[in-house]
Amino acid sequence: MGVSDGESAYEGHRPDGTDEIGALGGVLVVDDDPTVSEVVAGYLKRAGFAVRRAADGPAALRAAEELRPDLIVLDLMLPGMDGLEVCRRLRARESGTRPVPVIMLTARGDEDDRILGLEVGADDYVTKPFSPRELVLRVQSVLRRATAAAPAGEPRLAAAGLSLDPAARRVTKKGRELALTLREFDLLAYFLRHSGQVCDRERLMREVWGWDFGDLSTVTVHVRRLRGKVEDDPASPRLIQTVWGVGYRFEASPATEATSAAETAAGRA
Repeated sequence: MGVSDGESAYEGHRPDGTDEIGALGGVLVVDDDPTVSEVVAGYLKRAGFAVRRAADGPAALRAAEELRPDLIVLDLMLPGMDGLEVCRRLRARESGTRPVPVIMLTARGDEDDRILGLEVGADDYVTKPFSPRELVLRVQSVLRRATAAAPAGEPRLAAAGLSLDPAARRVTKKGRELALTLREFDLLAYFLRHSGQVCDRERLMREVWGWDFGDLSTVTVHVRRLRGKVEDDPASPRLIQTVWGVGYRFEASPATEATSAAETAAGRA
């Protein structure tokens, strides 16, 4: 059982596992425990989401391809193909498209599993046993960030061959679009807006994740993943530098689009 005591299973799902159309978007729930799946789906539906359920990895991948959900709630422990492999395959086939946010369900205390989930591209995690209400809040928070409109007139941010368009939520490096997850995009945008400032992990968790507390290794893992996509040599990062004992500093100041274009042209020469 993966939900907290006191929560009851929700009834009324269609036989194929699909709920009625929801106003807030579609969520794919992947868990092989039918009780957990029904409880989570029920709470999400009552919050205004359309829900589809899958009980194993292959079914999850098929549903993600066919339904294009707005978010996936993915259990780590699945039969045959675990959640790590499902997430890895999802990210591998998202090249050129906006990655779907993934919230991974992990066992409490398994820090290594949580870190592995973030390493393969999960945007967030919730530990079992959990409150379905908490999970719904996490889903709403992640989707708000994924769909939030940029402030009117906010310019593109550019530095060192990187160009970030807040309105379109697109990032290019020397003219090539990067496939960044929701959190990676928000983290890079924050670094660009605060170039030259030292940002500790608590500040990043508060400002980027919107959490007042949590596992700070979440920030560490996302910085490592982001370096792998934006740095020329991730092993010797030039842009996102570690300030030992404090946090991180983005060393390139935001440039104009003209400067970015010049850097892109130079990179192609």
